[in-house]
Amino acid sequence: MKVLTAPTAAEMIVKKSRFLSEAIPVDSAEKAREIWRSQKLKYDNGGHIVFAFAVGSSGGIQGCSDDGEPAGTAGRPMLEVVKNCGITNLIITSARWYGGIKLGTGGLVKAYTESAQLALENAQTRDLQLMSHVNMYLPYSLLDSVKNHLAELEFEYFEETFAENARLIGRLPDTNCPKLAEFLRDLSKGAVQLNITATLLE
Repeated sequence: MKVLTAPTAAEMIVKKSRFLSEAIPVDSAEKAREIWRSQKLKYDNGGHIVFAFAVGSSGGIQGCSDDGEPAGTAGRPMLEVVKNCGITNLIITSARWYGGIKLGTGGLVKAYTESAQLALENAQTRDLQLMSHVNMYLPYSLLDSVKNHLAELEFEYFEETFAENARLIGRLPDTNCPKLAEFLRDLSKGAVQLNITATLLE
């Protein structure tokens, strides 16, 4: 699976109806619905703001809405695009402004499918990567050596605190965890307290 590296947008006209679709990275179903609500406010002069989303390591958490379009003609077709695009942790919204010509149920299905596909046409993606949350306590005598090695392992700092021992909190690619554990074992002979938990990259 892949994830978006940035939002994308596309626009099309079908029988004078204007469709503006956007693909936006998200990390949860709650965030997806929050974005949809913000789109509703942003495009409050649009007739419908349809959405479909998928989140999770395999895109298994999904949702969609027709937002007042005839049932099954908008959100569901867009969700099919989302399910088959190989990308997770995203929401696609499509705002439609009615142009005075009815599209019919078949026309709506086709239009919303194409609007979702168009939003992804130029999407920039990267491979989904598992990240590990790291929490460690270590003596100050080892701090410089450890921090230098963490830089090589693509460690991302969340928090540093300094009391009796130094405490480092952050995350790093899951594949680098064995390297970190081995380095600390060889360096500290058990003087570093290390706790690692795996989490999905947001």
